[in-house]
Amino acid sequence: MMKDLQLQPKRAVSRLFSKLTTLLTAAALTLTPMAAHAQQGDAPRLLRDAEIEQLLRDYTRPILRAAGMEKQNIQIVIINNASFNAFVADGRRIFVNHGALMQSQTPNQLIGVLAHETGHLAGGHLSKLRERMAQAQTQMIVAMLLGVGAMAAGARGGNTNGAAGNIGAAAVAAPQAMLMNTMLSYQRQQEENADRAGVKFLNQTGQSSKGMYETFQRFGTDSLFAARGADPYMMSHPMPRERVAALEELAKSSPYWDKKDDPALMLRHELMRAKTAGFMEQRDTVLRRYPPSDTSLPAQYARAIATYRHGDLRVAVEQIDALIKAQPNNPYFYELRGQALLEGGKPNEAIAPLRRAVQLSNNAPLIEMMLGQALVASDNKAYTDEAIRILRTAVARENEAPVGYMQLAMAYGRKGDYAEADLASAQAAFLRGDNKTARDLASRAKARFAVGTPGWVKADDIIAAKMPGKN
Repeated sequence: MMKDLQLQPKRAVSRLFSKLTTLLTAAALTLTPMAAHAQQGDAPRLLRDAEIEQLLRDYTRPILRAAGMEKQNIQIVIINNASFNAFVADGRRIFVNHGALMQSQTPNQLIGVLAHETGHLAGGHLSKLRERMAQAQTQMIVAMLLGVGAMAAGARGGNTNGAAGNIGAAAVAAPQAMLMNTMLSYQRQQEENADRAGVKFLNQTGQSSKGMYETFQRFGTDSLFAARGADPYMMSHPMPRERVAALEELAKSSPYWDKKDDPALMLRHELMRAKTAGFMEQRDTVLRRYPPSDTSLPAQYARAIATYRHGDLRVAVEQIDALIKAQPNNPYFYELRGQALLEGGKPNEAIAPLRRAVQLSNNAPLIEMMLGQALVASDNKAYTDEAIRILRTAVARENEAPVGYMQLAMAYGRKGDYAEADLASAQAAFLRGDNKTARDLASRAKARFAVGTPGWVKADDIIAAKMPGKN
């Protein structure tokens, strides 16, 4: 390094800035690993489900109202990851691993986690963290350049191994440790603030913070061994023992500490866990978790899903019909029946239960998309116009689901409207992040539309848009 600096000092400074950029990027990844990963091209797969998303909205609505964020369209996004985790990656979304859904034994435990993450959003922690990093970056650049100057002075004096060089090297290395300690300390404070805010929101909504405490206690205990002997100043979260103790004191002071979850909400929570297990776990695992001796509704739900996914469609439909008999107004049991028949190659039979599911769910867009898919897949071309109408309504309300645009493209193709088919295909590719395909399809659609028409304008917008993803 000293040799390069002595021969080409400008080149060395350039390399220093390159290393500085790498360091700051690494710091950001260390501070917010899941958030950074979620924004990259290799982001984890997201899970979509009308029933679970509605339950999570019901969980978060009062919390967001208490935080003054009810009108900010905060979304709960489910990630296909079996570990217990939840985080915020921007100012409008809370990400939750499906593992957190499975491992939260009560609604209150999951609500507590969501209240904590809402605390991060309400406190503007992400934007403040970026501002703090920018400030630290400026200070670090100045300090490191002073170190470069000291090394350069030592090199010019022919003292490459002397005191000046050593002082310069230390001056370059010290800011790196300073930045890391400063940022980790700041994030620890943010976590503590989010804990306090979460308990505050729960108190304001008349909910217990016991579930939040139980969750943090469980995972704090699991991490105590890993944290033993660790430097508390090198941890991005408070030391588990101290954090759990502080949260316990705060939570137990709430007048709602012993308040229990509503039985109806508890049943919805258990159905959500059963559904997640049925779709995400192997059949043998599902049967061990929900053995035939368990006659509860959630157990029947999990086994019916596992049966249709891994076994006999006829038996699965019989099991689903038993669920419908138990709760004849549950839209998601009808949705499951339609999905099983659709994926079992019986789209015509899937239409009726999916119509009922749409009706009972107050026109849930994701269920509308499945109904549109069944209509498109049927051998009755008379359904084409209805499919287009339903799918257009669905994508207008849920415009981030590529499957809706894919089915819309197929419906338009069946009708012979190739301009709209190309446009819908382009929109689907665009949402998948496949920008090259999106631009190619949009260019073809644009050539089919009359200049200035709504379809032409939408195609032109896709061609001009720049979004992360495949180029």
